[in-house]
Amino acid sequence: MRALPFTLILLLTCLTGVAQQYVPTREAPPMVPREFRGAWSACVYNIDWPSKKGLSASAQKAELVRMLDRMQRLNMNALVFQVRPNSDAVYSSRIEPWSSWLTGTMGRSPGYDPLSYCIKEAHARSIEVHAWFNPFRALPNASMPAARNHVSKTHPSVMRKFKTYLWADPASSFTQRRALGVIMDVVKRYDVDGIHIDDYFYPYPDVAKDGRPKQIFPDGKTPKQRRAYVDSFVKNMYSSVKKVKPWVRVGISPFGIWRPGVPRGTTASIDAYYHLAADSRKWLNLGWCDYLSPQLYWRIESEQSYHKLLYWWRQQGKRPVWPGIATSRIQSSEDRGRTAGEIVNQISLSRTVGQNWVGHCHWSVKALLQDRGGISTRLQKSAYTQPALVPPMPWLSKTRPQSPAPATSFISAGVKVTWPAVSGATKYALQARYGQQWETIAILPRNRPGFTFNKRPQAIAISAVDRFGTTSSPAVLGLR
Repeated sequence: MRALPFTLILLLTCLTGVAQQYVPTREAPPMVPREFRGAWSACVYNIDWPSKKGLSASAQKAELVRMLDRMQRLNMNALVFQVRPNSDAVYSSRIEPWSSWLTGTMGRSPGYDPLSYCIKEAHARSIEVHAWFNPFRALPNASMPAARNHVSKTHPSVMRKFKTYLWADPASSFTQRRALGVIMDVVKRYDVDGIHIDDYFYPYPDVAKDGRPKQIFPDGKTPKQRRAYVDSFVKNMYSSVKKVKPWVRVGISPFGIWRPGVPRGTTASIDAYYHLAADSRKWLNLGWCDYLSPQLYWRIESEQSYHKLLYWWRQQGKRPVWPGIATSRIQSSEDRGRTAGEIVNQISLSRTVGQNWVGHCHWSVKALLQDRGGISTRLQKSAYTQPALVPPMPWLSKTRPQSPAPATSFISAGVKVTWPAVSGATKYALQARYGQQWETIAILPRNRPGFTFNKRPQAIAISAVDRFGTTSSPAVLGLR
């Protein structure tokens, strides 16, 4: 056989790849960026998803994929997905009926499991799914038709009418068992990354000028007694989740002001501690949650100053405070004149104010899909230029996963890096150095242990990430 010319050998080498063109090095990359970049997706009243009742399964799936694709392009990493709007289910449940916000009729199946589908599609994009529950709301309007197996039909004795709402009495042991049982059913059966409850512990009253509620919740209990019931539920929920799956994050998003006048100069008509029985400062201080997302929906420069409130909240405990920010108020009647710049500035402040791991959560994802006021475009160009990992939970686990064992090969003008799957890893963080500058290139799901660079870097670093968000030591390869 005749020998091949050297130039042909070189060409075939470039096309087929040559292993180990990179070698291990002691060069240390910077830490992979850490930030909770979340968004709420509300099902109730079809606020975010699905866009209206009665869409086909394929249309609902397409909307969900569009939402996740936008989040992926924005380098976001967490979707807070509403799965129990009003004692119903946005997933396959043997306890509660299918939500009417899916099909238009409570109890009617949409033909697939939205939560299961959401988890699969989100994880493929390295986006966490935090299942969002309203624990005690039975119906947002008492006149709303309910299925025969809805709690309002099966247990009318625990129902309380308040304004337009129908509420499951939190003082009832049945109500607490039911809410906790529903949450734990999801924890056990679904690969969720988080459990999330919102600010509706007791319903919001109308408030008189003297601060007194115009309507009294009809349970015969004092505000102190109500707080005790809610405290008990929050504490039990946290411990129950941790016993089953300790890596599942428990998050709470209370009203953004703990009490009027705290911090000094802050005004509010609602007293969440008194009216809603929400002692959220206590939960944060005692570690009954893995993160708190107080709804800081006001501007930086206002009586309810975003900056002042965020600083105060982040002094109240050692767990992360990832503020809720009202992206939906851009170009809205709720806050006339609010620009995308206000949200960008709030994100910047969330990275510098107070202590603990940084992060924030957008209310809500629809505004990002709409690019309202150019917010998504601005985030992509400034605040979210590189991917980021959700911060770890060192109070739960300090064990680090093993480092990957990568190998590389040239692919035309670029390079391909692959590595064997690491036991316990759920994600991989990929960094690259071009010249003297390190960049975070991608956060890859566990079923994608490989990446192709079209532009050849001078060094590559791969870190394994476990369920607690803890990273391994990076495996670094430098150009031979």
